Amino acid sequence: MPFHVKTPSILPGERDVYYVEDNRWTTNFDDRKVFENETDANTITANTVTKNGVTYTPAKNANATVVSE
Repeated sequence: MPFHVKTPSILPGERDVYYVEDNRWTTNFDDRKVFENETDANTITANTVTKNGVTYTPAKNANATVVSE
């Protein structure tokens, strides 16, 4: 069963954004990356960044959900 990752948009008037790859997101549903298994999709939601010695999960990733198609 295929999966994709989506998160709510922070822009007014936009509903959801979808993960493409390399920390890029799109509002176009057709451009989303489709994962073969849920484990690979979950790695996107668990992505962390370290900046200036502080490790955190970016808001887009923290609010993201994995959806089965």
